[in-house]
Amino acid sequence: MIACSQACAQGEPVRFDAVGDAIPRPLTSEPGDAARGRSIVVNRDAGACTLCHAVPGEKTSGNIAPALAGVGARLSPAQLRLRVADSTRVNAESPMPAYYRTEGLNQVAGAFRGKPILSAQQVEDVVAWLATLKGPQ
Repeated sequence: MIACSQACAQGEPVRFDAVGDAIPRPLTSEPGDAARGRSIVVNRDAGACTLCHAVPGEKTSGNIAPALAGVGARLSPAQLRLRVADSTRVNAESPMPAYYRTEGLNQVAGAFRGKPILSAQQVEDVVAWLATLKGPQ
């Protein structure tokens, strides 16, 4: 179970258009901050990505999802954005949480209904950090 970060108090997410396997336009006007993005990825009270993914530089990482090393070389920021926002649009069987989707979810506590796990800015921050992962680490 993923904890709901501070973004849960921020309400409805902004609408986005997915094109193919990507969200071409950033969700915010402010660029993502890679340092904040890394912090979200490794924080178990925010992204909690280390539960499933091997994360470069982290001693305790998961092994049930693809390793994140080199993901910035394999996928564009637009492709990364869709995978973080709602990975089920790329793979309907993905167990990865929909960090920016609010509709069509099951077993969501009342206090969290209609609220994304991550804010639009947090999604952009995570994308900025993932885009820096160009090679094996």
